[in-house]
Amino acid sequence: MTVLSMLPASIPSPPEEFSKFSIGPLTIHAYALCILAGILVALWLTNRRLRARGGNADMLWDIAIWAIPFGIVGGRLYHVLITDPAYYLGVGGGTAHWAEIPQLWLGGLGIMGAVSLGALGAWIGCRRTGIRLSAFADAAAPGVLLAQAFGRWGNWFNQELFGSPTTLPWGLEIDPTSHNFPPGLPADTLFHPTFLYESLWNVLGVLVLLALDKKFQLHRGAMFWCYVIWYGIGRTFTESLRIDAAESFQIGPLDLRIHQWLAIALVIGGALALSYVLARLRPTDDGEIYLPGRAPEASVDAAEPSEQPSNTQNHPGEQPPGTDRSS
Repeated sequence: MTVLSMLPASIPSPPEEFSKFSIGPLTIHAYALCILAGILVALWLTNRRLRARGGNADMLWDIAIWAIPFGIVGGRLYHVLITDPAYYLGVGGGTAHWAEIPQLWLGGLGIMGAVSLGALGAWIGCRRTGIRLSAFADAAAPGVLLAQAFGRWGNWFNQELFGSPTTLPWGLEIDPTSHNFPPGLPADTLFHPTFLYESLWNVLGVLVLLALDKKFQLHRGAMFWCYVIWYGIGRTFTESLRIDAAESFQIGPLDLRIHQWLAIALVIGGALALSYVLARLRPTDDGEIYLPGRAPEASVDAAEPSEQPSNTQNHPGEQPPGTDRSS
């Protein structure tokens, strides 16, 4: 028996009891746990990178308290207004589902809206904290991409946002009784696991971004625009496979989903912005993260050695001034 013969012929979806469970009166949704896990790993990685640039954990929390709520609201608004306005708002004469708009646990957060409005929240936090938005964006970019990798697994638990039918051995099983199962297809149809494609692409992107930062020490937003380009390329591919409901429109000979058009715009806009930033970077740019006049003052302890007179003499047996005998 070979190793290949032992591998499963498809990727199963989790049973419904795995997608949510109850603790007393509280219902916990796996989708929400994936989003929460993504936020935590993003904060962890961003904290490490921000501290390496001269910041501290207090600064991160002061910014995150604005960026995270703004990002969640932005992600939901994007899903409601851009992805599926017909379902939620009744656009086109259908039945509106207003009550489901705040029900985030059912799925439906658009990362493009989350990053866009989250950036506004981050800007507010950065202004209050005294940090350049570009410096924070550079520190946060790999963490945001890692959060997206975690968050995509929420789509697996909800059996949503999968791709077109496939016969590939890693095809995704979808419960034929699920409301997301496309009508008219055989119950054993397998689908492209676009959640997995995007998750793996994002993890690879984290490694690429960290490698680029280590080699080139990108500042002034260059790292963030590398993230935008990377994500845009991956999203353009996965959107070409997805079959869930989404608005589409035609430009010239191309009739694409709105998310795919936006992903292409991200790649083009990110490349232009990166070129602009790199053209303005100078070899002497040290990546200062603070706004002008907002850098913390040097500590008193660091200044004390230089303040001691160089000609100070001590009598035999006496200890130099400022020396702790217990050390």
